[in-house]
Amino acid sequence: MEECMTPDTDDAQLLGRIAAGDRRAFETLYRGYFPRLSRFVGRMARSAPLIEEVVNDTMLVVWQKAASYDGSCKPSTWIFAVAYRKTLKALKQSDEPVESDASLYEDEGEQQPEQVLSRQQLQHTVADALDALPAAQRAVMVLTYYHDMAYSDIADIVECPLNTVKTRMFHARHRLKDLLWTERENSR
Repeated sequence: MEECMTPDTDDAQLLGRIAAGDRRAFETLYRGYFPRLSRFVGRMARSAPLIEEVVNDTMLVVWQKAASYDGSCKPSTWIFAVAYRKTLKALKQSDEPVESDASLYEDEGEQQPEQVLSRQQLQHTVADALDALPAAQRAVMVLTYYHDMAYSDIADIVECPLNTVKTRMFHARHRLKDLLWTERENSR
């Protein structure tokens, strides 16, 4: 009977091959994670050069430290944890203003201009509200809603207890609600 392969087992196998110096395995993992990491880092950093730098720094760590992946968490959790730490470090060192560039994440398709404008305005409003959250709360929101990660995985990524993740989410939701309500009232 053949073993069922999942993305996590595929990624774990790729990490094993990377640890042995397999450049093709690294290229495969890089191609698979670059868009996901770019979205994640982009929701926290908003600066295109900083996003690219953090993602590349993250993947360099993956290349150099693949042998240290011990399987105690999902490969994606391990990689996102590296990206999270690299993002926080880069944001602390960066003196560039953080600004929203929602156009990087838009897919307008066949919508009417009014629908596109309305969606863009909503994206900008939500992005501005997310930007107003502290980095720890913003990371929990982004990993939950944009990357569909479980709280237990997020706890591993941000290196804090599960209950701290839940508390951050609780406060982030309430803060977002207040920010969005204020924005709605101001736009009337």
